Amino acid sequence: MKGVNDVNFDYLYRWTWQSIQKMYNEEAQKRESSMTIGFVLINIHSKNGTPSTMLGPRMGIEATSLSRTLNKMEELGLIYREKNPNDGRSVLIKLTPKGKQQREVSKEIVLKFNHTVAENLTKKQIEIFLDVTETIQELIEQKLIF
Repeated sequence: MKGVNDVNFDYLYRWTWQSIQKMYNEEAQKRESSMTIGFVLINIHSKNGTPSTMLGPRMGIEATSLSRTLNKMEELGLIYREKNPNDGRSVLIKLTPKGKQQREVSKEIVLKFNHTVAENLTKKQIEIFLDVTETIQELIEQKLIF
């Protein structure tokens, strides 16, 4: 049995996230999309649109990557850009009808993942997972690691 000093937390999180990312990308490819496009679609308000400046920070995507993704989404007819009536310096990203449809598909896929994982864990396991994740996040935010 491994001791506490033998657990490589960052590796386990990275490996798990890469597996999730691969799974989502495989599913998205069936629809000529990508995981990133799906997550952007989910984070755009379906009726009012979302300021482009809010998307990157909300999703943890760098500005250049987000810009490339938005350009690709515009080419695919999923979004369009509109001047923000509340702030002339920013642009609202809005969904086209095709984008709204893809947004619903993306939401269904994410909900299926979450539902399937939840069904295969006990309430106690979920509570422990949330506690561990919250503790790691607090350690990072409080700069108690580095």
